[in-house]
Amino acid sequence: MDIFKSHSGAKDNPLMQYVLNHSLREHPALKKLRLRTMEDSWNFIMVACEQSQFMANLAKLIKAKKAIEIGVYTGYNALNLALTLPDDGTVVACDVNENYTNIGRPFWKEAGVDHKIDLRIKPALETLDELLAAGEAESFDFVFIDADKANYDNYYEKSLQLLRKGGVIAIDNVLWSGKVVNPAADDVDTQAIDKLNKKLHRDVRINLSMLTVGDGLTLAFKL
Repeated sequence: MDIFKSHSGAKDNPLMQYVLNHSLREHPALKKLRLRTMEDSWNFIMVACEQSQFMANLAKLIKAKKAIEIGVYTGYNALNLALTLPDDGTVVACDVNENYTNIGRPFWKEAGVDHKIDLRIKPALETLDELLAAGEAESFDFVFIDADKANYDNYYEKSLQLLRKGGVIAIDNVLWSGKVVNPAADDVDTQAIDKLNKKLHRDVRINLSMLTVGDGLTLAFKL
């Protein structure tokens, strides 16, 4: 199964182009960052602009003020979230590769929202533990998980502790190019995603929807 992203998998799809032509509203700095990211050989891992806009609208709908992003890459989605949050809002952006996040920094500043993005260059689990130790449990409104798949369940559990009731955890790549249908025995990443998908379906702490957006997006609403 192909990934159905506007810049990867569905780049030349006329229906996807129709979607973009009739719904995409991009801040100028966002567009510049997206085009700059497309120059990188790993651009296929970027959150699709149509998915990022959807999540930003969702964050706005729930009146999010505090957000966490686990896996930043060049910071396109972090910028979209920061643009959505109020002026005193914060996106705690977790990544381990400053070479990529440095690509996004000038565009965050150009958009006038760099003060909203709290970039933490260290393993995300360390940052999540630090937030919990600082007494920030149940104070975040929105979390986006899009990092190493083997740790997805750990990210989910700690994010759920940090999330307020009514808050949303968005989890990316939950369909993993269709490999979750029949995970190979030696495919650790697919096994981890499939295991979490099954767990979420049974988890009474949340309501959920799994969407066929991009490479699959699950929304978990904390009860």
